[in-house]
Amino acid sequence: MEHKNNEYTEQENSEDIEQENFAIRHELSLGRLEDIAFAYEGVLEFKDYFTKLAKFMLDLEQIRLMVAKGKMKTLEIEELAKINGELYQDILPENYDESYANPAHAVARLGKDFGQMFSLLVAEMRSGIPYVFENRQNDLTILNELFIQVHSCFTGNAPPSSEEVRDVLYWYASDYCDVFLERRIEEQIDPRHSFAIDMVKNSNLDDLTYLYQYGEYISDHLIETAKHIMSLPEETIQSMADVYTEGFRIGYLYNVDKDLSLKKTVNIYYCLGFEKMVRAAIANFAKMGLTAIALRAPSSVITNKNYERQRLGYCGAIPNKQYYYDHRFDQGLFLDRAYMNRRLDVMKNTFERNKELASTLAGPGLIETFGEKPFTPVAKDEAISYSDKQRELSLELDSKASILTNQYINPEERSFTIIAYPVSDIGKDFKAIFDETIKLNTLDANLYENVQQAMIDALDQGEYVHILGSGENKTDLKVSLAKLNDPEKETIFENCVADVNIPVGEVFTTPVLEGTNGILHIDKTFLDGVQYHDLELEFKDGMITDYSCKNFDNPEENRKMLLENVLFRHPTLPMSEFAIGTNTTAFVMAKKYGIEEELPVLITEKMGPHFAIGDTCYSWAEDIKTYNNKNGKRIIAKENSISAKRKEDPGKAYYQCHTDITIPYQDIKEIAVVKGDGQRVPLIREGRFVLPGTEVLNEPLEEL
Repeated sequence: MEHKNNEYTEQENSEDIEQENFAIRHELSLGRLEDIAFAYEGVLEFKDYFTKLAKFMLDLEQIRLMVAKGKMKTLEIEELAKINGELYQDILPENYDESYANPAHAVARLGKDFGQMFSLLVAEMRSGIPYVFENRQNDLTILNELFIQVHSCFTGNAPPSSEEVRDVLYWYASDYCDVFLERRIEEQIDPRHSFAIDMVKNSNLDDLTYLYQYGEYISDHLIETAKHIMSLPEETIQSMADVYTEGFRIGYLYNVDKDLSLKKTVNIYYCLGFEKMVRAAIANFAKMGLTAIALRAPSSVITNKNYERQRLGYCGAIPNKQYYYDHRFDQGLFLDRAYMNRRLDVMKNTFERNKELASTLAGPGLIETFGEKPFTPVAKDEAISYSDKQRELSLELDSKASILTNQYINPEERSFTIIAYPVSDIGKDFKAIFDETIKLNTLDANLYENVQQAMIDALDQGEYVHILGSGENKTDLKVSLAKLNDPEKETIFENCVADVNIPVGEVFTTPVLEGTNGILHIDKTFLDGVQYHDLELEFKDGMITDYSCKNFDNPEENRKMLLENVLFRHPTLPMSEFAIGTNTTAFVMAKKYGIEEELPVLITEKMGPHFAIGDTCYSWAEDIKTYNNKNGKRIIAKENSISAKRKEDPGKAYYQCHTDITIPYQDIKEIAVVKGDGQRVPLIREGRFVLPGTEVLNEPLEEL
């Protein structure tokens, strides 16, 4: 026992010494920042850049001191709003053209090589904002030292070589991977990282000042959203939380035999302003034996490798989507095989040290938002991009990282749930849309389950499904279906009600790739927050053979955009899901308020037939037996000829992406099941459900 105490004391002393060293380093870094900001010496053409960024880092330190002393919690809301605005003003759309965070401006002022790197450096310094509000002095010290080391390359009479600066950034990312990536993983699985949970549980949620204690961007629209949620009756907020947490519980137990009692933690992803709902959800999860964990959306180039994807974690308003789009491939500055292996080593070591925590994570519960204004990105040559070799490395890294994660957080033993609510950006009807969304999320699941079963009974008799577009919609697709060996006990389609994907409802399957052919065409669609015009995908034996859209005048720009943001740099992707959404109530709500463009995929996928490209809905869990609750039949269409490779080589079986593309009802001429003898059984015709037993779905459509 004495030996163990001595070991603990030695470890404690070592940590104290390390902290003392960091404190000394921190003070030294502040002194150098002041020299750069107010007594600049170096290459003159870079003075404006270095002095501005040094002053920004000094401003961060002043705010950190206010946080450490508790002063931030004593400020009036006007003072807090002023501080928040100053932190983010540089990247707001109205200022972005003249910001060094904008690679176009940085390149114009500093040249391509230095401009790209210095724009990345601004973004990385901005990742220090969360460290300030969590009082993570050591992490701020690391950022300060990175900036100072880059500046030291410019203290002579002439600029250094671009390779010298690139090396500084490379070794920063490599050396500190075990600090920032390790913490990112631990924040996902360890409830001791409780900054946001403590905020939700202990703050006065009727006082808007709590929003400014996160360090996230707080917009006027976010404030309005928070005010509306504050105004809701407690029973309404509780019902919102109940639908969300019950969806998670049912998703865990409903179709698959998983033991929730073996789990200890659950991730909550949410947008600021929804804390009252989150507080109620935390209590609900606690009754299930689950401790809630909330991790912040990543900000560092080390932890956030896919700016173009949805931000995973709690987050505030997005100050400027173009800023995130411009920096989505910043890792291209240093991504090579050595760096890839370094990341994977850090991941493995971190998971191995925390394998018990990882094994008891039940999964994520996402509270998504919708209503933000549509975003059409501007592609910039000045932004960092991947080379062809780096694209291959990035795909390899994604695959290996996913395989590694699944070794410690077993997909066969976890679940998830997603629910969505509007934010006030959606416009003058925000409150009415919010109320209708609450109703939408609590529709009668039994009604939909019965109607969808009638549809599945017809689909199970088919050899393929034929989808034809109406009017200007060019869709003409044949989707090949799996074969049933025992129709009395097996089914092809899952009857999806309100569990993991809220709201109801849809029926979906994994298509057979061979024999799935034709063109999918959408006039206008939003995927991951990006708008696409005249999107066309052509399939041959289930694989994409050609793709186009009309966002830009130059066809090659359109293809490049689709390759990066829809195919995620894969040369092709399979059609991994075919589904028919049945939520005509959601469709009518969208039409009534003219918000089709603002709705998230979570809802739009229920508003018509949709097709996913990438991995199947059952990826990493194909061998778990799942059943439809209505008739107890086992769902057998869970893999395709790509995912079937998982047992030999998982790297060739999965793509680490899944994108749903929906055709609205009004663009459908016919969806028909085609049997082996050629007989056609129509399900939808001219935008209306015509299969006997499904006509009730047309009742909401009569409002139109």
